[in-house]
Amino acid sequence: MSRAIIKTAKGDMTVEFYDNDAPNTVANFKKLANEGFYDGVTFHRVIPDFVVQGGCPNSKDPAKAHLAGTGGPGYKIDCELTGENQYHDRGVLSMAHAGRNTGGSQFFICHSRNNTAHLDRNHTCFGKVVENVDVVDDIKAGDKILTIEVIEG
Repeated sequence: MSRAIIKTAKGDMTVEFYDNDAPNTVANFKKLANEGFYDGVTFHRVIPDFVVQGGCPNSKDPAKAHLAGTGGPGYKIDCELTGENQYHDRGVLSMAHAGRNTGGSQFFICHSRNNTAHLDRNHTCFGKVVENVDVVDDIKAGDKILTIEVIEG
């Protein structure tokens, strides 16, 4: 399985991707990460005991910060909902979208399973935090992603 390290001021989270269950979503995320797309974006949406969400390019620019949550990479990707690992549990990374097949760059990380069952097979789960999942609990709205380092293999 491929991995990535999401580096934040609150700490680094190591993610293991669901390469077999959501290959296109994983490839898209890794491509954006390798291009530096996520460098400096904020977690613009934080809902306790639910999710932290980031990946909107508008969150990088103070003049566009009020638009955080509305931007993307300039294209949309299809949902991948039939794989085995399509359950939103603690530490799971999933694609945010504004309706089926409208995701692009925004993603969220689940705090717990308590309030996420309704997301199963509606949003594409594409990885899970396997080291330092407690960092998710420390993230506040406005905290930045410093960079995402993709580790192949």
